[in-house]
Amino acid sequence: MREPIRYAVNGDVHIAYQVVGDGPVDLVYTAGIWSNLEVMWEWPAWAAYLQRLASFSRLVIFDMRGIGLSDRGSQPPILELQAEDVQAVMDAAGCEAAAVYGGARGAAMTMLFAATYPERVRALVLYAPVAKTLRTPDWPSGKSDEEQRRFYERFVVEMGTGQNLDLQGPSADERFQQWWARFERLVATPGAYRELARIFTDVDIRDLLPLIQAPTLVLHRTGDRIVNADQGRAVAERIPGARFVEFPGDDHIPFLGDWNSLVGEIQEFLVGARTAPEPDRVLTTVLFTDIVGSTEQAARLGDRRWKDLLSEHHEAVRRQLEAFRGTERDTAGDGFMATFDGPARAIRCARAVIESVRQLGLEVRAGIHTGECELMGERLAGIALHLAARVAGAAGPGEVVVSRTVRDLVAGSGIAFADLGEQTLKGVPDAWRLYRVERDRT
Repeated sequence: MREPIRYAVNGDVHIAYQVVGDGPVDLVYTAGIWSNLEVMWEWPAWAAYLQRLASFSRLVIFDMRGIGLSDRGSQPPILELQAEDVQAVMDAAGCEAAAVYGGARGAAMTMLFAATYPERVRALVLYAPVAKTLRTPDWPSGKSDEEQRRFYERFVVEMGTGQNLDLQGPSADERFQQWWARFERLVATPGAYRELARIFTDVDIRDLLPLIQAPTLVLHRTGDRIVNADQGRAVAERIPGARFVEFPGDDHIPFLGDWNSLVGEIQEFLVGARTAPEPDRVLTTVLFTDIVGSTEQAARLGDRRWKDLLSEHHEAVRRQLEAFRGTERDTAGDGFMATFDGPARAIRCARAVIESVRQLGLEVRAGIHTGECELMGERLAGIALHLAARVAGAAGPGEVVVSRTVRDLVAGSGIAFADLGEQTLKGVPDAWRLYRVERDRT
């Protein structure tokens, strides 16, 4: 009897997941775009591939947001939300810590999750991962703009026909092509594919790779026509201690070709993997706010009225932090430092803070940066905090200014930015490109 499909809840989104097997290690797996928990078991090779994974693990499989049986939700399925969904599935399945397996376009969310929640990831497995989609001089393994455009145009036009198997699965026969065409139609609509294509085109998480602390295994096939093997190799080179294993073959779809060797490598890695050490650093998004012209206002209003107004300001800021799931870290005078597990939420919180305190007759500026912080008990330290504070200092009244890292991480969210160019920030090495938040189209 097939295991029941259940739903994890993340806000207004229901993420379909399934638990198979009862092995000694929890293995949380997303296949990426090509996933539908109801249909994938129909193809014998795919069912055998999943059963083999479940033979040495308690396998938790899920359909990513907007794919298969999972909701799309009211917001675009950006990477930050996808990573949140990993946490929601783990919570629903009772996994306090687990090995996490990201396949192809599901790999980016698992890399972001591993960097953000190191205490919950015992080991990380990546198959044909993409850290940056587009080619640049410092990332030659990506696709050019034109290659990416042509690829996704063809991808969307041929969706539901199985014709893209010359790229996805060159070893497939005609019978599989017929089944795959039906499977494509049951995975997502053309509009959903197009939306995900835009989001994945903008993916660039290279800066996060050195922050991953879990033991990591990166798997790739030499002739993969969707994701160049150099991409997987470059990902492995940037994750500390990661092991890269390259297999012969041209199939991008993992359960085609010699999938037994691939799963055997995963089994050996997980059975012998050590538990990740207790983390002493964490990836987080830092928000700084402060009142513009506070000294002048305090002098004009007098101590008692200014104290009352400051108290109202603090209440307003804390209401927004609670609404957007931010964590207050410090309050010094008229400013707040708070952290978030996602930059899009931090941006929206900052804008909400600005609007709410404006009703009190106050103008606030805000700065946001995502980076690595040191854990010192309940306190945080590190250059990311200083950088976020300096970014806030570059903002004008009523403005939210963010670092390039933040801008890259919210690609596809509908948040628009104005490029402020590279700026030298006091006490921070190198020049940093900053952006002002303009509007939100979601």
